[in-house]
Amino acid sequence: MKIVFTTSGDNLSAPLDTRFGRAPKFLVYDLDGGTFEVLDNRQNLNAAQGAGVQSAEIVARTGAQALVSGHCGPKAFRVLSAAGVKIFTSEAATVAEALEHYRAGKLTEAGSADVEGHWV
Repeated sequence: MKIVFTTSGDNLSAPLDTRFGRAPKFLVYDLDGGTFEVLDNRQNLNAAQGAGVQSAEIVARTGAQALVSGHCGPKAFRVLSAAGVKIFTSEAATVAEALEHYRAGKLTEAGSADVEGHWV
């Protein structure tokens, strides 16, 4: 199973980014193999609009079944939900801490978006 984390770094000790659509990178972690890859999301950092939807499409293409981020807007939430990606919000300082919380069942699945669109 793959989980995507929003981040600005290239490894598990990198900070968890609180923004979904405008996160600089996505760390895609494979729970089964214990491996990860980092995807660049810089094209959406300065997008005038559509950053959340475009980022959600990137995440959906990874085959991930879950996303862990700080916040998720309504359009991105709809795209991710339609793709079968479960969304979890976390206040963890790092990707590793968020992963630990996920594994321990300490994260609650989001039932809806928790910020308005165009949230920066």
